Amino acid sequence: MDFNLDETQQELKGLAADLLAREATQERLEAFEKSGSRPTGGRGGSSPHSDAAYDAVTWKALAQAGLLGVVLPEDVGGAGFGQVELAVILRETGRAVAPVPVYASLALAAVPIGRHGTAEQRALLVPLTEGETVLTGAYREVGPAGEVATTARRDGDGFVLDGVKTFVPYAREASRILVPARVEGEGVGVFLVEPAATAITRQPSATTEPLSRVALDGARVGPDALLGGTADGAAWDTLRRSAVAGAVAVSSGVIEGALELTKEYVKTREQFDRALAQFQAVTMQIGDVYIAKRALDVAVWAGVWRLAEGAADADEVLTVAAYNACDPVVKALYTCQHLHGGIGLDVTYPLHRYFAWGKQCAHLLGGAEDQLDSLCALVPQEA
Repeated sequence: MDFNLDETQQELKGLAADLLAREATQERLEAFEKSGSRPTGGRGGSSPHSDAAYDAVTWKALAQAGLLGVVLPEDVGGAGFGQVELAVILRETGRAVAPVPVYASLALAAVPIGRHGTAEQRALLVPLTEGETVLTGAYREVGPAGEVATTARRDGDGFVLDGVKTFVPYAREASRILVPARVEGEGVGVFLVEPAATAITRQPSATTEPLSRVALDGARVGPDALLGGTADGAAWDTLRRSAVAGAVAVSSGVIEGALELTKEYVKTREQFDRALAQFQAVTMQIGDVYIAKRALDVAVWAGVWRLAEGAADADEVLTVAAYNACDPVVKALYTCQHLHGGIGLDVTYPLHRYFAWGKQCAHLLGGAEDQLDSLCALVPQEA
């Protein structure tokens, strides 16, 4: 494969980078972090503090620039691009640590809806292109990432869902939550569930992004809630792969931003009348961070390209990327923090955002040991 972005992808990257550099400034991020509180529990539905969950101005700017519609189908006003283009946008979002629900709305929701949804279900994407709605998906449950214990049983012309989803981003703010569940006598289906039909409880988050526990205690949905009308596992496979591909792309942008910040710091910070960058130990540690970043970059681009091409080893390569995001990149973020000295621990200094985002991506992916177990299961074993 060619690891270079084509002309369209380069233009997309430049557009996203310029917009986020203009919108997600240090001053704006600080102001957002100091803004209103968010609710902690209760039944689903919109919150009076919904706007505080993300930067609505940046979200609207992304929509006006056409970036939210890049991977949406053309019949709902999108551009019809794929996983590589989505990775470009998510990587820039991570590099800017912009508090907007791009990952939740696009990777966890829009991609599976766009690929598997009926015409009526795909119509839910129209407001997304204009930044008028938020969507999300429930990728995680208690236990290893990618497991589905939630069940759905047919009841009349609808379904009854039971189970618990964890670490669901923007669950309260979303107009729909995509919920994977095992349908009795069939396979895994994905259901479009309204937050009001669930019990939502706030969970700890390393960042300003709201995460929730979503309980489906006998939640009833209509027949039109089943994505694509079938429970053959195809929609779940798309959601699962897009969730991983999106998270590693965000992590790739996060470590890039942290490295840029750290390089500038060691160039200007002096000890013993010398810039930190002139000390051999510092240059070696910066080199280690760069290697971790490049290793993740290679795995990310290889993974999303294979995913876009429908390659048989897409899961394997994405798992390699996920391991790098969960282990070497998290360790590299610790190195960046160490090289900053005491200021690296200061929450008023921008490095803390990169560290928090990197840790959160690792948590959402399930951690390094989980990824190694998954990789072992995917790689063919010699007799």
